[in-house]
This record gives sequence, C-alpha cells and structure tokens, in this order.
Amino acid sequence: MERMGFKIRVLMVVMVAVVICLPSVTFAAEGTATFYTPPYVPSSCNGYQNDGVMIAAASDVIWGNRAACGRNYRVKCIGATNQGVPQPCKGNSVVVKIVDYCPPGCHGTIDLSKEAFSAIANPDAGKIKIEYTQV
Repeated sequence: MERMGFKIRVLMVVMVAVVICLPSVTFAAEGTATFYTPPYVPSSCNGYQNDGVMIAAASDVIWGNRAACGRNYRVKCIGATNQGVPQPCKGNSVVVKIVDYCPPGCHGTIDLSKEAFSAIANPDAGKIKIEYTQV
C-alpha cells in the first residue's frame, strides 16, 4: 500500500510540473492590413502628440469607441490578398500602438503606418492577410 501511495505522489508531482511548464497559448485573430502615409498627426487618440512611426489606425473591428487607443498589437503578415504580389510577407512581426481610427469603409482590420507595414511585408502588395494579438 505504501508503494502505491508513493507512485501516486510521484505521478502528481510530474503532472503539476508538466502543467507549470506548459507555455501559455495565445490565439491570434486574423484580418487584413493596409497602410497609410505621413503626416501621422493629428491622430484621433492623441491629437498632435508624436507617437513615432510604429503606429496604426484601428477599424471598427477593434476600435471599440476609442477603447483601442494606446493598445499595442503584434501584427504578422500571413499571406497575400491579391495576385499583384503573390508572396508579400517578410516572415517577421511588428508591434504597433493604436493611435488613430480607420473610419467605416476602411479596407483593413488594421491600417498600419507605412513603416510598420514595410517591416512585415512588401508595400507594393497594398493589402495583406494578417494575424494580430494584443500585447
């Protein structure tokens, strides 16, 4: 009986260790990205404050009546949306801060600054498929 108790305790320790060591899983949402060009001020969130160039405008999908202002998103290109540039992705991601609103009729889920878009994809594509996660 004592041996059985020992085995159960060892099994429990192993199970706890596995759970603790598992990486947290975050699921990315999918959408599209376009880009806009300077001047980047004024912005809907911060007026004439200069927020740099790793910025973006949020469409209604994430805008939330200004709730998106100041949020950071990791954005990764996952594919083309047209035949113009069949493989636009550069294989990396970029973190951008939401500083503006992309009004109804916006052609992307996130409208990236040209610099942010260029960091993850060929700007000649104009519009790309993306994964994005709030960070």
